[in-house]
Amino acid sequence: MSRLKKDLQVSEDQVNSLKQVSSSDIARLRESNAEETDGNASDARTRAEEEVRKILGEQKAKDLVSLANDYWSKGDQPDNAGGGPEMLKGPNAVPTDTRVVVNIPAFRMDLFQDGSLVKSYQVGIGYPEFPLPQGLRRAQTVIFNPTWTPPDSPWVETMKNVTPGETVAAGSKDNPLGPIKIPIGLPSLIHGGKSPAKIGKFASHGCVGLTNNQIKDFVVQLSKASNTDLSDKTMATYLEDKEQTKSVKLNQAVPVELRYETIVLEDGKLHIYKDVYAQDTNTEENLRSVLDANGVKFEDLSESQRTEALNAINAMSSNPQTTTSPSPSPSPQTARDKKKKPAKPQNEIVIDLGTLAQKGYPAPVNLDTGTGKPVKKAVATAR
Repeated sequence: MSRLKKDLQVSEDQVNSLKQVSSSDIARLRESNAEETDGNASDARTRAEEEVRKILGEQKAKDLVSLANDYWSKGDQPDNAGGGPEMLKGPNAVPTDTRVVVNIPAFRMDLFQDGSLVKSYQVGIGYPEFPLPQGLRRAQTVIFNPTWTPPDSPWVETMKNVTPGETVAAGSKDNPLGPIKIPIGLPSLIHGGKSPAKIGKFASHGCVGLTNNQIKDFVVQLSKASNTDLSDKTMATYLEDKEQTKSVKLNQAVPVELRYETIVLEDGKLHIYKDVYAQDTNTEENLRSVLDANGVKFEDLSESQRTEALNAINAMSSNPQTTTSPSPSPSPQTARDKKKKPAKPQNEIVIDLGTLAQKGYPAPVNLDTGTGKPVKKAVATAR
């Protein structure tokens, strides 16, 4: 808030009004039980923009968006002026180094070591009102039994036994971070504490959420990839005393690339994901770019494949276009069907392109869905 007041010359009354608007959105989010639905990012963003313009005016509202985008893309980490890893160029880019890739719409996190995909995880992402940012971050430290300092944010005010600015002890039932957190630049973390039911859904306020078992496994893999000496025995010792916080610095900082790709060519299959943050990324232009990046032209697809792909893009867009036609009178069977529970929202459509096998981004390897159930292992292909 101090940066908001300083950079934008926002008054205390305006800050309080912004907090009230945010509190209303939190209440609405909780009422809609967004953890169990696909959410409506377009409505949330439009509503928020309108309220901010009313409070700050047109110009300061634009400045606020710019400030927020800059903060969320970089976090509290310094600019990369001295060189080093950068965001990979082009759609569906495959790392050749050691890095973590999170594709937000896919609810998926991958760990690459020296260009090879080591492990994949299904994750929880930020609510539409608190989106996971995009950009390049770094994982440098693993913190066991982390404390939690609730931010000065309206959503914290809805929690019981928690006060902004006051430290919540490690191991406390009011601490949502679980046994481990990995800072990747404020305001984001990779952390545990999520139930299996929240994996693959909106589940956090701008963080990558994992179950406790997932985060423990991820730290084991991350320590190996970063050449950090962290044995199972040492880790177990750290976690045994839930009230004692321990920090381990990675021997090699690992880039964490936060992507937003709703169209992914993956090992010969075209995956079209729901545009969860209403970024308008499901377009024919982006589809062509993904295919071009893999040496394939849209026209090379069969007519049925092109039609299927375009229909999938429309269905997974934030505002699908529908055609209306007169409907016949419902039959008794149709009337009975209407009483059935609505189908679960679809978050992905997969189209097998057949002849493009082994092209594109790699399929998941040892995918950990957070359920504890084994998943058929995907074989990584040489690249």
